[in-house]
Amino acid sequence: MRTDLFASRHIGITEEDHQHMLQSIGVDSLEQLIYETIPDDIRLKEDLQLAPEMSEHAFLNHLELLSKKNKVYKSYIGLGYHESLTPSVIKRNILENPGWYTAYTPYQAEIAQGRLEALLNFQTVVCDLTAMEIANASLLDESTAAAEAMTMLFDVRSRAQKKAETIKFFVSNEVLPQTLSLLQTRSTPLGIELVIGNHEEFSFSNEFFGALLQYPGKYGQINDYSTFVSKAKEQEIKVAVAADILSLTMLTPPGEFGVDVVVGTTQRFGIPLGYGGPHAAFFATKETYKRSIPGRIIGITKDTDGKPALRMALQTREQHIKRDKATSNICTAQVLLAVMAGMYAVYHGPEGLKYIAKKVHSSAVTLTSKLESLGVNQINTSYFDTIVVSASSALIKPIAEKKEINFYYIDENTISISLNESVTLADVEAIANIFSEALAKSPFRITTLKDDIAISPNSQRTSAFLENPVFNSYHSETELMRYIKRLERKDLALNHSMISLGSCTMKLNAATQMLPLSSSQWGNIHPFAPIEQAQGYQTVLRELENDLSTITGFSGTSLQPNSGAQGEYAGLMAIRAYHESNNEHHRNICIIPASAHGTNPASAVMAGMKVVVSKTDERGNIDVADLQEKVKLHSDNLSALMVTYPSTHGVFESSIKHITQLIHDHGGQVYMDGANMNAQVGLTNPATIGADVCHLNLHKTFAIPHGGGGPGVGPICVAKQLVPFLPSNPVISTGGSKAITAISGAPWGSSLVCLISYSYIKMLGEKGLKQSTITAILNANYIKNRLSSGFDVLYTGEKGRAAHEMIIDCRPFKQKGVEVTDIAKRLMDYGFHAPTVSFPVAGTLMIEPTESESLPELDRFCDAMLSIREEIEETNKDYPDNVLKNAPHTLEMITNDEWNFPYSRQKAAFPLEYVKENKFWPAIRRVDDAYGDRNLICSCIPIEAYAEA
Repeated sequence: MRTDLFASRHIGITEEDHQHMLQSIGVDSLEQLIYETIPDDIRLKEDLQLAPEMSEHAFLNHLELLSKKNKVYKSYIGLGYHESLTPSVIKRNILENPGWYTAYTPYQAEIAQGRLEALLNFQTVVCDLTAMEIANASLLDESTAAAEAMTMLFDVRSRAQKKAETIKFFVSNEVLPQTLSLLQTRSTPLGIELVIGNHEEFSFSNEFFGALLQYPGKYGQINDYSTFVSKAKEQEIKVAVAADILSLTMLTPPGEFGVDVVVGTTQRFGIPLGYGGPHAAFFATKETYKRSIPGRIIGITKDTDGKPALRMALQTREQHIKRDKATSNICTAQVLLAVMAGMYAVYHGPEGLKYIAKKVHSSAVTLTSKLESLGVNQINTSYFDTIVVSASSALIKPIAEKKEINFYYIDENTISISLNESVTLADVEAIANIFSEALAKSPFRITTLKDDIAISPNSQRTSAFLENPVFNSYHSETELMRYIKRLERKDLALNHSMISLGSCTMKLNAATQMLPLSSSQWGNIHPFAPIEQAQGYQTVLRELENDLSTITGFSGTSLQPNSGAQGEYAGLMAIRAYHESNNEHHRNICIIPASAHGTNPASAVMAGMKVVVSKTDERGNIDVADLQEKVKLHSDNLSALMVTYPSTHGVFESSIKHITQLIHDHGGQVYMDGANMNAQVGLTNPATIGADVCHLNLHKTFAIPHGGGGPGVGPICVAKQLVPFLPSNPVISTGGSKAITAISGAPWGSSLVCLISYSYIKMLGEKGLKQSTITAILNANYIKNRLSSGFDVLYTGEKGRAAHEMIIDCRPFKQKGVEVTDIAKRLMDYGFHAPTVSFPVAGTLMIEPTESESLPELDRFCDAMLSIREEIEETNKDYPDNVLKNAPHTLEMITNDEWNFPYSRQKAAFPLEYVKENKFWPAIRRVDDAYGDRNLICSCIPIEAYAEA
């Protein structure tokens, strides 16, 4: 074994395992297996042209040298991004802890109670600080959250407004520039007309359905919006506000002056700048809109014993259920970042947050005082942390940059300065002395901060917040460390066992890949810092783009989309722009197979396309005859085909090149969903199959951790004709020569976690990447063979092989009274997270082992599944009191004095010998989803409830 080869550590299967596994599958070699799995006409003829693999030690040295090319200036640029301080107890116990960052989305609530509680804390923080009734469990960034607010308000227009085709949406010119750009992107395909102007001069009329305000404004001015909101209500205009969450500890919360939606980012709550992300956005609204709010909502319900339990609420409103009827394609969140932000509030509590905010505000007030003493005019009349001064940018900028300080230069005579949590007395002094030097005045010596308040009285907060015990109990490091550990123990993550989720590729997130995320050289770069200050980042991002283009066979890549669903949307918007550039605006039909993920049709509708669903045949493949019929019918208006390859059913369809050519022959473009790219890398690619654009889930194939449900990154790779349309940013130039407007707020999306995928590719190299793909296919077929004695695999390729995943059919067990959910819950007793349940076919499990699992772990999983199969045989539909229906079994059940079940405690809790060695106890019994949806509670129980108890 080569100890310096990353592939040998990342890939769980050894060469010694190959013979046993191949024999079990019934092939002589890996090459034969791949030949029988992937159609020969789409196999790559040459190796990928990538740099040779690097050892972990060499790579860490390489990245250290790159990090030194980043110039970490003190940035007071603002515009929605501020340096913040991550408490070490949160950094060490959450950000650097695989128990938190390797967990999956909490669809299996019984083994996700820890992160569900952390997310409930997050929602409570948002509700309390905004004074709104309901909040979701985070969105991608502030700009996309604002766009989601616009589209939600468009969807909930009154019947009269819809009948009158009321389509105007007012946007204050105080809104952040990146948010405005994203609103332009989202509004155009939906037919929403943006009207941008001064909120004080806005003429309220029934032509408008909604409005968006910034609080404080983009350059720091605090406006009193109460009159605006009152007038808007009179005209049935709903109002959204993009708010700075730290400022809301001092400012009147928007909910108190009657707004309908409040959005923003929680980046200021202990999350690194990271050159733009990832950061957890928030979205809060009125309970009236609970069935329209985008993203995930965590709610309180009860379990089988009637005890409080948490789970994801109201899922019927989400895109995977509503598909082309959905108003949002959001299928992820920023869970890891939301957990950190929520813990920041838990650690500091209400008084700590007030202290931090007051210190930031006092720094701004003190700086204003010093600058005014120099004769420098400060423009803002009411402000929290940002001041605007009249001064020569040409005079100030060279001095500031020489002292490694960044301001935001609005124009040649106006400068914005945004202060933050990290600012010290010395920092305030250094800023003031830049101006004193420019004006040839004596330098300042600042020893204390001023206590004055520069917020107008009618904008000052008087209401309390964060009164729940959780925000007033864990203020010492010892207590917070134990609280975090207590929650972690309730969650099953990859550091316990394999998570074999089909379509989700829960592979190893190597420690070497994760280490750089804690470095200030990568974490403290503002996304709008001058390019020359971020040369380390620029090298990483440029090389990652090039490597992804090489892997996909395409000509260009944009890293801007900060989730897979955003990548889908970006790709379709590029296709839309391409057709429009050819004067074919009428091309708006998007054909999508029936088996596609729910984000596909939702993304297409958001991009202004009409969805036509094509059939799948009895083998799970695209019904080519039906597709031909629909393509010919819609030939004149065909925009795109969205296809997942290998298919959502885990099969490499041999007709794929014929399908893509058919679309091209009728003037359309082919969008390939990259969810299953883990079965392609190094063996085939989207360009070879004939696609024109694909998105890649970096949180799947390229090893960014799922983080309990985010962060994700979904870059798009495009063919030559689509390169000009790659997305732009209004502050830092990005994108193609005919770039569409922004897809996310930051120029390169969630840049910080792109380091992980960069690491993955550089350390594996061409050979390691190809070996990973082959091993993923080997593992899937090995599991398929081992389970064949007890389960039917629903779909296979022409030679009976699976791709990197397979679907097993659990519907026949209904005759025994066993549902697929029962199997999922019973797996918890064996120490495993369930595979993907009922997608893409109801009543099935979709299994994907990935390349990073070992043979013993694959065998443990198979042993568990086969043991459950025997348990199914023992059940009787007429006697539902059995080990499957009662699963999962908690420690409290097993240790209870009473045991009234017709099977032993050992069978319930320790069904196989290996379970005894490393038992994971589900925190609760099976949750009651219906009860929780009928009795929706989405924040911590009010303080009065504790008093009554």
